[in-house]
Amino acid sequence: MFMDTKVKVDDDTAWAAVERRDRAFDGRFVTGVLTTGIYCRPSCAARHPARPNVRFFADGADARAAGLRACKRCLPDDVGRDEQAVALALKLLSGEEPPRLEELSAQVGYSPAHFSRVFARETGLTPAAYVRGLKAQRAIAAIEQGASVTEAIYEGGFSAPSRFYDAMKEEIPMTPSAWKKGGAGVTIRWAIADTRLGKMLLAATDKGICRLSFDEDESALVRRFPNATLLPGDSGFADLLRQAVAAVDHPQAMPDLPLDVGGTSFQRAVWAELQRIPAGETRSYADIAAAVGKPAAIRAAGSANGANNVAVLIPCHRVIRTDGSLGGYAYGLERKKALLEAESQ
Repeated sequence: MFMDTKVKVDDDTAWAAVERRDRAFDGRFVTGVLTTGIYCRPSCAARHPARPNVRFFADGADARAAGLRACKRCLPDDVGRDEQAVALALKLLSGEEPPRLEELSAQVGYSPAHFSRVFARETGLTPAAYVRGLKAQRAIAAIEQGASVTEAIYEGGFSAPSRFYDAMKEEIPMTPSAWKKGGAGVTIRWAIADTRLGKMLLAATDKGICRLSFDEDESALVRRFPNATLLPGDSGFADLLRQAVAAVDHPQAMPDLPLDVGGTSFQRAVWAELQRIPAGETRSYADIAAAVGKPAAIRAAGSANGANNVAVLIPCHRVIRTDGSLGGYAYGLERKKALLEAESQ
């Protein structure tokens, strides 16, 4: 075990993170290689040392106190600086007038080219792509609230309609029926049912389930699909509802139900990966990001996980933090815990 009480990761977990070069552990500890006298990030791309030659330290200061020096390849002492710079950049980019890359990098103390790489490594996106995504999300939210396209362009902060349409193509390259223009021209049937986790709302188009949530009512559907025709579930909907209730009550035996969920290409890739997690098992955000081919996009994977509109059926509850803690859940940690416990039986 680590000798320093500041470290909360046991040796086996730390070594496993080093073996898979897990960026999620960067900044939580450093890897000291006694034979070479250097210390590295867990994600260092250098050849792995032999396990007996490795000692783990809480941070660079502890490693230097033991006589080690920082790796010149992975620059472990820059981890905290990078994270702080990206955190500040996210705040600056979220404002009404986000700065361009040159101005942004100057404010966080990096060269433009280097910071673009740092930002992409931490978020999975370039600063420009992140801003486009934010604007598209604001526009989508405006449309869901009943705004016209013209109003959505203004709300999103786009300088011209062409930029709006380009961003929307990038953000939602494929738009299933229920997510197009707030559900215009689409009939959505819905019902609320009792489950062992409380009141469950289920809504579906002719193509599949577009919403499964808890503690919501018809008003939530009106906000999401302001232009859809909302009808109570009929006899054909009853079987879908029965199976959804069974999935909530017995998540270890997940049925294969049709879904109509929209989402960006990245979100759909994450959701598909969530559905591949076997019942009774969990994955970290880093695991999901790696599985979809973007190991650096850990935060983006977390955002996609949180954007899931179909609880349980797309099992976002099976994703936990790298340290083993539950993390968050839109419908409360007690529900997440109950789902995981049911699946482990």
